[in-house]
Amino acid sequence: MATTSHGVGGLTFDSKKRALPPEAGVFVALIVITIIFEGLNRLNGSSFLFNVNDKLDLLFNKQRLDIMILQVAIIGIISLGVTQVIIVGGIDLSSGSVVGATAMIVMSFAQTALVNGNPNPKAIFGHWAMDLPVIAPIAVALACGLFAGLVNGLLIAYTKIPPFIATLGMMVSARGVARWWSNGNPVSFPTEGYAHLSNGDVVGTLTFGLVHWQGQNPAIVFIALAILFHLIMRYTLYGKRSYAIGSNEAAARMSGINVARHKLLVYTIAGMLAAVAAILLTSKNLTAQAGMGVMYELDAIAMAVIGGVSLSGGRGSIVGTVIGALIFSVIISGFTSIRLDAYYQDMVKGAIIVGAVVLDQWRQRRAAAGA
Repeated sequence: MATTSHGVGGLTFDSKKRALPPEAGVFVALIVITIIFEGLNRLNGSSFLFNVNDKLDLLFNKQRLDIMILQVAIIGIISLGVTQVIIVGGIDLSSGSVVGATAMIVMSFAQTALVNGNPNPKAIFGHWAMDLPVIAPIAVALACGLFAGLVNGLLIAYTKIPPFIATLGMMVSARGVARWWSNGNPVSFPTEGYAHLSNGDVVGTLTFGLVHWQGQNPAIVFIALAILFHLIMRYTLYGKRSYAIGSNEAAARMSGINVARHKLLVYTIAGMLAAVAAILLTSKNLTAQAGMGVMYELDAIAMAVIGGVSLSGGRGSIVGTVIGALIFSVIISGFTSIRLDAYYQDMVKGAIIVGAVVLDQWRQRRAAAGA
């Protein structure tokens, strides 16, 4: 049977050169890392993801699985926006600080008036801002993210400030807002409806009580947003323009794409996703602190890079970022399971990020040489 077939213009197809999607390699890496940590734990007489106790009916260690999913969900939502920013050839260093500032502001509008029958001791505003419908703090949070994203986008798209500088300025400013908002004091005691956003059981509601997954609403939101933006990036004009701009901005502009307007939209979406993360984070913790979101932006970038998103722009996918987020979570949980000190964990995470970038550069040079 022939292995080649003629195409248009005399071109031939060689089945031996058929390439697997980039996400396949990342997924294999996820499996290998999981197996390594499972083996290391079995050497110590314990387990990582799979139960070793014959008396247990569950195949997986549900407690560890729940923790891993929650670890990845909040920052994973941020990484979806960061992925789109990197694909268009930009960078966003402000998302973690936007989470911190939004967290302080949104919790101020999500507070309950009474705590154990007494006035709320952490109240920021008067009664007019107490016991508001849950849609009110959500709208405030999204407005904060929208504003931060618009500022980033306007600076980058219309003043031609390098994305690194523009988002660095937003990072510092937003962190200052987070500390200034309540003079550095925590903002606590949300309404029951707001607390239910993260701590409820949306799976049980959707399945009419057949399946329960209490407290995993952030993971559901992450999965839903990942599916949504995967479809958008793959099948819509927005996604095609994003890849075109990241691959060759000058060519995209000559083809009729309004590059400035598109970049503004991408950074605005990234800011709003950071706000969604802030909503779920404060709802889960039932409090907001000025230090929330520290280093989240770097973790989100790491998830995207590990998942195969090229820092040069024009290449990567939401699916790859999701797998990269899972790898990130497995690494963190795996290090904890083998009782590796936190500073060693940071060293190894840094090495993995650098290794992923080196691998990306090698792939680009190889592709250029093949061309």
